[in-house]
Amino acid sequence: MPTEILVNTMGRETRVALMESGQLVELHVDRGVDRGYVGNVYQGRVVRVLPGMQAAFVDIGLDRAAFLYVGDIWPQMFDPKHAGEDEGPPEEDEDATISEESPPRDAPRPGQPAIQDLLTEGQEIVVQVSKDPIGTKGARVTTHVTLPGRYLVFMPTVDHVGISRRIAKDRERRRLREFVDKNRPRGGGFIVRTICAAQTNQTLKQDMNYLVGIWDKVQSVAKTKKAPAPLHLDHGLVLRMVRDAFHDDVGRMVVDTPKLFDEVSEFIQEFSPELREKIHLYRGAEPIFDTFGVETEINRSLGRRVWLKSGGYLVIDQTEALVSIDVNSGKFVGQGTSLEDTTVRVNLEAVKEVVYQLRLRNIGGIIIIDFIDMDREQNRDKVYRALEEELKHDRARTNVLKISDLGLVQMTRKRVQEDVVRYLSETCPTCEGRGAVRSRQTVCYDIFRELQREAARSVAKEALYVNVHPSVADLLYGEEYPVLEQVEIRLAKRVVVRALQHLHVEKFEVYSK
Repeated sequence: MPTEILVNTMGRETRVALMESGQLVELHVDRGVDRGYVGNVYQGRVVRVLPGMQAAFVDIGLDRAAFLYVGDIWPQMFDPKHAGEDEGPPEEDEDATISEESPPRDAPRPGQPAIQDLLTEGQEIVVQVSKDPIGTKGARVTTHVTLPGRYLVFMPTVDHVGISRRIAKDRERRRLREFVDKNRPRGGGFIVRTICAAQTNQTLKQDMNYLVGIWDKVQSVAKTKKAPAPLHLDHGLVLRMVRDAFHDDVGRMVVDTPKLFDEVSEFIQEFSPELREKIHLYRGAEPIFDTFGVETEINRSLGRRVWLKSGGYLVIDQTEALVSIDVNSGKFVGQGTSLEDTTVRVNLEAVKEVVYQLRLRNIGGIIIIDFIDMDREQNRDKVYRALEEELKHDRARTNVLKISDLGLVQMTRKRVQEDVVRYLSETCPTCEGRGAVRSRQTVCYDIFRELQREAARSVAKEALYVNVHPSVADLLYGEEYPVLEQVEIRLAKRVVVRALQHLHVEKFEVYSK
């Protein structure tokens, strides 16, 4: 079954589902007010320079200042004497159009000017968002602007031509490189995307002119606007998916809104008219995601625990710094002749589900996968190779280390946007994101200790009052009542417990009057 792209729009929310062989593999959500900023170009103002971190904060008009690391700065933009000090060409990967650099360090790279020599507070600079605001962190920006088109990616600040690794034929790679190199503007560079294979020179030239025209407009607008101000906004979610994922190997794209259908049709008519017949307008009575079974898959796949067909399961936990994925055998008792055979089978099944979950949830950053321990090195290698093979289908860039003796895999996956689970969720008001609350018994003993403190402060009072959640009050007058009586005798005071429904189960009030 060919790849399909399904688009659902309801009010301000737009959802795009990428289907492979009838299974949901990627889900993207945009709700207008929370839309992504990656790819947008802004006239920003430097609000703070941090020499100790070799970074700066830049106001681009968002709620929080954006973070700019010295390695993401094009020195020639500020001082011509640094011409020729380019850090080298980017990776020849069409999906690496906006690279996620290494973490900040306390000193610039060798040959890279220090941040305090490049920027001053109040200075206005042109930057592009390379990473959306995530959690409590602001956006990450770079001065190395990249402008993706249908066939090419234009890099105005990089003197280099890169060819997608997925274009395998040497003759075609040479043709594309020679044509792009001959026609590119001086000092600028391009990445040739996979879809360029077999495209005519005229088609490539049109895309080059289109992207160069965008950059010329950005430079022109930057001269007339005061920071913070947007200079170029990337396409919305749906048109970005059309540009980046709607290729010949996609069987069809189904859109459920006539207005959006017309926009997509017009866009594809301009860049790839041969694909126009693959765009369809959904006219069914039921929601489009219900018809194609997407809604059920979303609900099944986005929980903390994900079951495998064999009876094993994954537990996926996300923290600020990393994501841990724990593989468990669960209900699976095995059909092989040994524990090792059972373990390998569960781990191999888990590999497919892990990669599926990474893509579906758009999980990025540092990822630790805890496979079930395997004694034989050849089995660990087998699982590792299976993981590498599955990751070839992932459009995001990944880096994977071999399975350790403890059964752990350490890997990174490029992250530029909030993952789907965090986007669709909010912090639990009961546990405040911890995943657990203090037990009622723990709260009871906290109350007993607070009664002792209050008694010491209110020597002359005859009674102490406690306001608690009803479930805690039940425990105080039930299983813990003997302890409550002991506290009253010890303190020589009467304790009055009041059950208040509005109180959090962990919260209580102890006072005297």
